[in-house]
Amino acid sequence: MKRITLPVPFFALGFALVFATVAPALYGAEKFTITVSHDLAEARPAETIVIPFAEVSRRLPGLLFDQVIVRDAGGAVVPSQATAFHHVHRGPPVYQELVFQHDFAAGEKSATFTIEASPVPAPPVPAKVMARYVPERYDDFAWENDRMAHRIYGPGLELPSAGPDQMTSSGIDFWCKKVHHFVVDGWYHKGHDGLHTDTGEGLDMYDVGTYRGLGGTGVWDGAALHTSRNWSIWKVLAGGPLRAVFELGYEPWDAAPAFGITNGFMVSETKRFTVDPGLNVDKVESTFTFQPPRKSPDGEITVAIGLSKHPSKTTVAVPTKNETGAWLSLWEEFKDPADGSLGTGIVLDPSAKFAGFAETAADLLILVKVKTGKPLRYYIGGGWDLSGDFKTRADWEKYLASIAARLRNPVRVAFASGK
Repeated sequence: MKRITLPVPFFALGFALVFATVAPALYGAEKFTITVSHDLAEARPAETIVIPFAEVSRRLPGLLFDQVIVRDAGGAVVPSQATAFHHVHRGPPVYQELVFQHDFAAGEKSATFTIEASPVPAPPVPAKVMARYVPERYDDFAWENDRMAHRIYGPGLELPSAGPDQMTSSGIDFWCKKVHHFVVDGWYHKGHDGLHTDTGEGLDMYDVGTYRGLGGTGVWDGAALHTSRNWSIWKVLAGGPLRAVFELGYEPWDAAPAFGITNGFMVSETKRFTVDPGLNVDKVESTFTFQPPRKSPDGEITVAIGLSKHPSKTTVAVPTKNETGAWLSLWEEFKDPADGSLGTGIVLDPSAKFAGFAETAADLLILVKVKTGKPLRYYIGGGWDLSGDFKTRADWEKYLASIAARLRNPVRVAFASGK
């Protein structure tokens, strides 16, 4: 057996992207094998393995997205998904990734999988993620996995027709779930008051208002944030069942005060979200576009990612700032027993240029230096004690530390031929 190992670790939690060029190992075959390995001693549950579909096609030429079967070392079928970010109406289809997951137990540092061609479409995979535009609620955009749900406000909420709900905010909302099935569509049918009442599945008790909520961004001037309006453009690139990817675009806003100028400094942002099951964080890639300021010789500006505080609703609020892992956490214990306790967090990808922490009256902030057109990668999420997944602040902070460790130690993929 000839074994070829990718020389560059690929990126995990979306945790695994293969970048290296691999010499062709097998053509005209019906299957090939890969070995996924890592160096951490602790468990890595819900590890997402992502392989460029081009590498699959090189080994299984002519393979269609619904003819792929992934099997574990025991021969059991592993649920998988092929993503196609761009529709091709005429001509050969173009796929981006083959995605599947594995739960690495503590001490399990490698796992082998077979990827094979099927003569018929593979059985459908139950959906564990979703993302959709919600026109029936003033242009919300909502998404969820089996652990948590979110929404971000759209242009309809800024209009007078939104009535008492009218709001301009690029903050991110969080819905607390007790169940692993989808709740977004059902909860929207509850109406405003019903959404804030727990009938057994959880509730929306997280106030965002005009603040950052769970992971909203802004340009930081050293004392204040300069933020965008509501999103103006949405696009779903992958709708599941195992990975949802979507983008939200924000029109340029003026951040001139951040640079001591008066003639305007316009910044725009595109956020790309990647949502995988089994995780309490989502990956975000924020790309800011601006004309580099003359006062910044390196062409960078400072961006803040925030977590909102709720002093009127909580009895305890404990922030934790971890410079080593480049993560920020807030653990809040709410006055209403029905609301329980909630941990929220931000973890920077190792590629991000960490620039410290800050705070406003409303938000805790983690600061990052960014350049125009270069994606800023980070992870945002929450853990609710009433979900049963996180009982204490220590549990939540341990989870964030584990995410940071996994990002610093991504899994590796080795391709091997098979017959």
